[in-house]
Amino acid sequence: MRDMVAAGLLALKDYVATHVLTCLVPAFLLAGGIVSFINREVILEYLGEKRSKLSSFSLASIASFFVAACSCTVIPVASGLYFGGATVGVAFIILWVAPATNVLALTYTGSLLGASMALARVVAALTMAFLVGGIMSLAFQKEQHAALASPERRSSQPKGAILEKRSTFLLSLVLLSLLLPNYLIRSGPYLHKVILWTALTALSAVYAKFALPPKAVREWLRETLWFVRLIFPLLLLGVFVVGVIGKLLPETWIRAWLGGNSIRSSFLATLIGAVSYFATLTEAPFVRTLMKLGMGKGPALALLLTGPGLSLPNWLAIARVFGGKKAFVYVVAIVLLGTVVGWFFGNFVFVP
Repeated sequence: MRDMVAAGLLALKDYVATHVLTCLVPAFLLAGGIVSFINREVILEYLGEKRSKLSSFSLASIASFFVAACSCTVIPVASGLYFGGATVGVAFIILWVAPATNVLALTYTGSLLGASMALARVVAALTMAFLVGGIMSLAFQKEQHAALASPERRSSQPKGAILEKRSTFLLSLVLLSLLLPNYLIRSGPYLHKVILWTALTALSAVYAKFALPPKAVREWLRETLWFVRLIFPLLLLGVFVVGVIGKLLPETWIRAWLGGNSIRSSFLATLIGAVSYFATLTEAPFVRTLMKLGMGKGPALALLLTGPGLSLPNWLAIARVFGGKKAFVYVVAIVLLGTVVGWFFGNFVFVP
């Protein structure tokens, strides 16, 4: 029992030490900015009910490729767009694509596992994205949109630009503070990432003070704190539980049950990925290690997708933000689709 608690606390310590400052803080600030600064009417125009699913789903999928975020970091961003007027299908596409297959992760996957695995990851993630978006839209089409149901979150801005120029520059700085530490500093002491993040965050704060009226800044911080209170405690709880699970799950069991390309192997790989927490880029070396131990290519693809795309902290936070029913449908859909995709690619695409 003591070992399990220690494992949970160690996972929590590592998560707080390496993710909160450079990942979650800018993600929460970005989410608050999306809700408070973005013209809701324009969001409704491009990502809302007025736009066809093919158009809005395509835009959400393509844009998500350029967001290097883990399954937890992406939640504030996706929920910010959702409360800003995007459809539930669009929000869950972003939740899936950004961590499951972004440009940085694809580049790293190609260098470690080969171009064929990276290409398969793109095709599989996009296919699953459209299916997940369609499933969520169909399952909750009768539900009133949260953004429309909350009068305090309605924007009084007229149609026009999606953002004012000064707000665009501020959110760009916040986005850079989220992306650049992970894009530019991929090795070496974590302190280097913190220094870069601190510089960009300080620049953002100075710009906000002098470029925006105090009321706009207060509204931005109020929305940011709303996301922090809603999501952060459950992320910490989920990371602790994942650490305990990792201690209980023997490595020899993984080796024995993930070989070949059977439907069972793909399901177990998907399930392990859906529960465990993988920061962006950590899934590729983990999968390479398992493949050297005999893991099949199909289950490997399933784990590459669901490992960064889902996690137990992710489940809990999604349930808190979007509701338990949406979280349940989303998780079940991803697990089933990931299983089928792993089995299909293992038997019909990765054929010697």
